[in-house]
Amino acid sequence: MAVAAVIEERPGCGRGARLAARLMRRFMRPLVTRLPWTPFTLRLAPLLDLAAALLVPPRGTRVTRVDGPGCAAEWVRGRGVPADSRRVILYFHGGGFVACGLRTHRRMIARISQAAGMPVLSVAYRLQPRVTIQTSIDDCVGAYRWLLDSHAPDDIVIAGDSAGGYLAFMAPIHALRAGLPRPAGIAALSPFADLDIDAKIAHANAALDPFIPAPRLRDMVRTCFPDADLTDPWLSPVHADLSGLPPTLIHVGSIEVLLADAELMAERLGAAGVPCTLQIWEGQAHVFQIFADLSREGLTAIKEIGSFARRATSPHTRAA
Repeated sequence: MAVAAVIEERPGCGRGARLAARLMRRFMRPLVTRLPWTPFTLRLAPLLDLAAALLVPPRGTRVTRVDGPGCAAEWVRGRGVPADSRRVILYFHGGGFVACGLRTHRRMIARISQAAGMPVLSVAYRLQPRVTIQTSIDDCVGAYRWLLDSHAPDDIVIAGDSAGGYLAFMAPIHALRAGLPRPAGIAALSPFADLDIDAKIAHANAALDPFIPAPRLRDMVRTCFPDADLTDPWLSPVHADLSGLPPTLIHVGSIEVLLADAELMAERLGAAGVPCTLQIWEGQAHVFQIFADLSREGLTAIKEIGSFARRATSPHTRAA
């Protein structure tokens, strides 16, 4: 039975968030606009994760590398989070399917771990164009399968940002297809959810987004989804059978171009009968939570993600 998605508009955009947006508009958007999507530049993209070694996680964070999921992964525990918690978060990083990794997102993930009070398994799925998108999805399903060996599905929340938000939807969809149980919840931050770029280019935010030039998303799709049917339900979250998915939280900034995807995904989840809350954060840019050192709204949003993870894995929620 269809349900209406709950849409919450979160007002307030502080000086730090406005400064971050101005800096991105001045320096990052021109770079992303002009940077060619060539085999050479894509080979250099993983270097971004190496450079992110300079980003120190918050004090008290514990990081433990693991080998079991079949690709690189690590447990991240925020300050005070016990290692033996039965409740966990499985996290997929963003980066346009071609960049970023464990280091770029470790600081934000540590904050999410502390806010939720549970460890986070951060997964470095293999990137395009070295492998196909199906391999990336399989890596994420494999990480979920590995977690199920030690945790109940009702104790697992799957989360991700941007391209990782895409995978936070596709991994459960493919896991259900393989006969695996559904997780307790999904938290998607600024998710890429629709392979059709036309709606994003036509969206009013195409002119406002300080980071993502909408036309460049065509290059991403061309590179990472070559010859794909844009409506393929096994590749496009908004066209998939969503009826088996768990309660979902979606965060998106009000000025980012992926607001179009977030709104459409929330609509499709509601039509499939999946409880969904879409929070639209005023004046915030793409994955603003990663800029929480500048933006107090980023810290607030991370607390919301932690609260959602606790609710989704609560025995009372399961009983209801």
